[in-house]
Amino acid sequence: MYDPARANPLHGNPLLTRSDVQKALLDLFQPLLPYFSEGGARVRLSATGAIFDHAAADLEGFARPLWGIVPFAAGGGTFPHWPLYRKGLANGTNPAHPDYWGDVADRNQRLVELAAIGFALAMVPQHLWEPLTAEEKQGVAAYLLAARERDYVDNNWKFFRVLVDLGLQRVGIAFDRKKTVAYLDELEAFDIGEGWYRDGPVKRVDHYIPFAMHFYGLIYAVLAKDDAERCARIRARAERFAPDIRHWYGPDGAALPFGRSQTYRFAAGGFWAALAFADLEALPWGEIKGYYLRHLRYWSRLPIADRDGVLSIGYGYPNLLMSESYNSAGSPYWALKVFLALALPEEHPFWQAQERAAPTFPEPVPLAKPGMVAMHTPGNVVVLSSGQEHDKMRGSNEKYAKFVYSTRYGFNIEANDRHFDAASFDGMLGLSDDGVHFRMRETLDEALIADDMLYSRWKPWRDVVVETWLLPQNPWHLRIHRIDTPRELLTIEGGFAIPRADFGRDRSEEESGRAVWFGQEDVSAILDLGEWQRLGRAHVPIANTNLIVAKTNLPQLRGAIPPGRSVLVTAAFALPSGDAADRALANPPSPPDLSALERLFDERGERVAAFDLT
Repeated sequence: MYDPARANPLHGNPLLTRSDVQKALLDLFQPLLPYFSEGGARVRLSATGAIFDHAAADLEGFARPLWGIVPFAAGGGTFPHWPLYRKGLANGTNPAHPDYWGDVADRNQRLVELAAIGFALAMVPQHLWEPLTAEEKQGVAAYLLAARERDYVDNNWKFFRVLVDLGLQRVGIAFDRKKTVAYLDELEAFDIGEGWYRDGPVKRVDHYIPFAMHFYGLIYAVLAKDDAERCARIRARAERFAPDIRHWYGPDGAALPFGRSQTYRFAAGGFWAALAFADLEALPWGEIKGYYLRHLRYWSRLPIADRDGVLSIGYGYPNLLMSESYNSAGSPYWALKVFLALALPEEHPFWQAQERAAPTFPEPVPLAKPGMVAMHTPGNVVVLSSGQEHDKMRGSNEKYAKFVYSTRYGFNIEANDRHFDAASFDGMLGLSDDGVHFRMRETLDEALIADDMLYSRWKPWRDVVVETWLLPQNPWHLRIHRIDTPRELLTIEGGFAIPRADFGRDRSEEESGRAVWFGQEDVSAILDLGEWQRLGRAHVPIANTNLIVAKTNLPQLRGAIPPGRSVLVTAAFALPSGDAADRALANPPSPPDLSALERLFDERGERVAAFDLT
């Protein structure tokens, strides 16, 4: 019988020590061995496809495990499969071999995966390069040199050429250094201050900032021996960034599910590993180690692999609905970036430090650059958000434009945009003018932050304007929506989605202006604080729409608004069951003074840096 607790190679590992983490790396790699091709260069894990060709996907399956294998070996670990990797590298770069990865091209997936090979050559050439024959070395070098001449996507991809160049430099292959410097300059131009970057010329900052921009940057800062000033800038940004990004991690180690590429899972812990790798004590070592190990332990408890132990596409469980077009079956192995800390010896202060619990933050924490406000609540970090957008992928509205995100409860992806009544709208306001199709906050006209409050203006239709204010009232948060519409609109607004038990064991309450779900371990509530009351509804979302759990319950408010101007005022919270939840229900917040809010933003509102793309 399928045992979800064991559908995870990390299951049962205490993940307390360096040796535990070493074992985790080997346990994650072992299930891949049956899927290596005879020539060693291709690893095909399933029949699912991605936007790129199968050869590139097979290279992805081959290369991504190196993000963990390389630091493991660099730190003295014994990896028994280097002959397989050397054979694969030689054959994958040989156009005459059946396992050939295919020619490199501009903005092509192969450019992404070759970064791991560059990293390996830079870190452990004795395992992957030096035993090759002269002819094999020539073939590998020619393939990498051809790749670095191609055009890379204008975002974190530019680091992939930099990493290839670090590898070529380590093994003595000559190349034009000016191209490296140009990309490094362009990457630094994505800096928006206080340690935050954009991931390219876009109006969003997401996990690619910690697990890509900072992660690769800190690797460069360690390995580049002739670029001291730039390395110092990279390190200073990471040091400033750490006190902010810790608010994207819950007390149980969960990272904030937010943005694209959630299937990379514990890659989100790679930033803490990179701080250690760079010997950068941006927070006390015990705190860094705590964020790192709690994150790994969080993932050890979830059914994230298939029956054979291969990591699935998904997040808390196998789930293609939440994936991106560029996710192949090998994509989840970017999670192995988290093992960068294994390059450090046992004697390093990171490994020697006593793990510390996450600090507590009783007051809301503004994160001005990404346009967020974090609230630490029992068992959870809740993040209000305005200033992010991405309209070029499935589920992008849910991944970037919800009003609120949670480390404990994740978020839902809508499964059918032609079924308004069945939609979740967790952390969102859904609008419909026909009762069938629906719109939500997607792209923004404006995004502001003032103290610990947020404002956005958005247009679900060309002739409908919505202004939204978000206010923390820990553990509640308030949402005020002022809507100008020339026609009647139907509205649904959702709270947090919490796990649903089988056999109808959960309890709900729904009435005018209020809906509450009482789950087995959590309570989720939503209230209408406006002048007229929307109807409360204890909604049961479509299965497999939440990132963390397959089945959820969700409280909603529903009602129609007439043509003209309407103001909706909403309060929502979710908490573990117990005294804190009982107190919150007994003490709902009061509606805010909208005119006072407007004055505050007129006087002190600042445009969100992530949104202010100039």
